[in-house]
Amino acid sequence: SSEGTNSTQEPFSFLLTGIPGFESAHVWISIPFCCLYAISMVGNASILVVIRTEPALRQPMYLFLSMLALTDLGLTLTTLPTVMPLLWFNAQEIGFEACFAQVFFIHTFSFMESSVLLAMSFDRYVAICRPLHYATILTSQVIGGIGSAILCRSVLAVLPSLLLLKRLPFCRSHLLSHSYCLHQDMIRLVCADIRVNSWYGFAVALLIIVMDPLLIVLSYTLILRSILGTASWTERLRALNNCLSHVLAVLVLYVPMVGVSVTHRFAKHASPLVHVIMANVYLLAPPVMNPIIYSVKTKQIRQGIMHLFSQRNMLLR
Repeated sequence: SSEGTNSTQEPFSFLLTGIPGFESAHVWISIPFCCLYAISMVGNASILVVIRTEPALRQPMYLFLSMLALTDLGLTLTTLPTVMPLLWFNAQEIGFEACFAQVFFIHTFSFMESSVLLAMSFDRYVAICRPLHYATILTSQVIGGIGSAILCRSVLAVLPSLLLLKRLPFCRSHLLSHSYCLHQDMIRLVCADIRVNSWYGFAVALLIIVMDPLLIVLSYTLILRSILGTASWTERLRALNNCLSHVLAVLVLYVPMVGVSVTHRFAKHASPLVHVIMANVYLLAPPVMNPIIYSVKTKQIRQGIMHLFSQRNMLLR
């Protein structure tokens, strides 16, 4: 579109970028991506089915885990429609509205992931520090309320930044630097004052990307204090083992998240490949790794998944 064209008056398309420098190998690169998407979808769907069908897994911990699996599934299904066609058919073009929709879902699900992990740390805190009151504190109504609060918080954090972005003119190149739309990527293409957007983005980052991990660290400080106060080493190890899968899930989300934020802020002149790899790790690591972590570390989930697949094999025969 012409210089200075305002995006709100004249809809246009954005162009997505695959793996820079490796365009000729996109079909081969699609194979590992395909495998990762398959692992994520099968893994998270299996966890949801197991928790839904096993009456013994109607406990708060597993209800939070099903929220995590649902979020991971959402994140996977949000990036898949642009990543795979781009790698297979070099389908770079994405409509203005479709790009905004993808930004909304990617950031909403990312914030939901963070919020669910925070809720899970509260669940671990109650289970270890207040075990006698566990069932009375985390009732199904409370868990439902936490789920609704997570959804509202994530949607309300993302919507204003999109509404602020939508009113701005895009008059530079329409070429995005990833194979999906990200807010921080789109805002670079705006040719107007973006101070309000930047400050809002900074406030949201403080509220979610900084506060959530701090609260998780606080809950684990209280958990450790409680564990060290218990008598025997076996009890301490059992309690720590109960938290291990959650700690791993927290690291899988926040390490790439911090990495992406740092590269966007301080490594603007780094190779585009670095940004692309970091962004793909950030969006693919949690949905792929969480089902693996929980099925390896949680006996009930592992048994449920094995039972699910053995039933399926019997039906196929």
